[in-house]
Amino acid sequence: MKTEKLHRLIWMSRPLMQAAEACVEAGLKGTGLTVRMRAVLEILHRYGEQTVPDIAARLEIKRQYVQIMCNETLASGFVEQRANPRHKRSPILALTGRGLDLIEKIISRELKLMEEVGENLSNEDISKALDVVLAVTDSLKKRAGEKI
Repeated sequence: MKTEKLHRLIWMSRPLMQAAEACVEAGLKGTGLTVRMRAVLEILHRYGEQTVPDIAARLEIKRQYVQIMCNETLASGFVEQRANPRHKRSPILALTGRGLDLIEKIISRELKLMEEVGENLSNEDISKALDVVLAVTDSLKKRAGEKI
């Protein structure tokens, strides 16, 4: 029983992420942002200026794909590029004033949505669910190189 529930939990991550992405996408209508661009803005908002490799590491996706995301975001004017004194070929990306205002509005709307979504869930339930997802994710990442 435990094994089947854990298996279902893992497989439910895809519909969860698809539903979350659909909600994020709906919330971006009229902003000029895509979900990918929003991810870049959120990282820069949360952690401050970053290089593309820094953003890729935080998103846990390949640098080449993040470069495409960042290029789109730079073209939008929500992010600007600055010289990196530590690495000439890896510029630093930072939010522009427009980008900062926009991501703060988006995050605020999303937090209100999370209040509604979590309305019937206790803080303890959410904490436990988060603990379980983090533990399963960590365990699977450690085993990713092992043959199953």
